[in-house]
Amino acid sequence: CIFTTAKQDYAKKVLDVLDPKKKLIRLCLSQQDCLCAHGCYWKDLTHLGRDLAKMVALDHTIQGFPAQADNWISVPRWWGDPRDEELLHLVPLLGQLGQAVRTREMGRGWVP
Repeated sequence: CIFTTAKQDYAKKVLDVLDPKKKLIRLCLSQQDCLCAHGCYWKDLTHLGRDLAKMVALDHTIQGFPAQADNWISVPRWWGDPRDEELLHLVPLLGQLGQAVRTREMGRGWVP
C-alpha cells in the first residue's frame, strides 16, 4: 500500500514507475484520503481498515501520522538517487516485525 499526501494524479504517475505491471502495490491512498487541518495533510492509517497492531508506516516525517506515531518508522527523504539503498537496510527489521506478528497470532489460534 502506498499512502501519500501527494495529489492522486501525481501518485498515479509515481506508481506507474514503481510498479509498471501493477503486481506489487494493491492500494494507493493520496491527498484526497488524508485529513486536512491548518493547511497540512495528515495520513490516518485507520483509513486502511486494518488492525493497527499489524501495521508499520515508513515516511520521512512523522507529521504524516501524528495519531499513529507508534506505527511510524522514520526513513530519510528520497532525493532520486538510484544508488540509494536505505530501504534495503530495513528488510531485517521488517522481517522481525512480521515474525513477531505471526508468532503472536499463532498463540491466539491463528493458522497460517
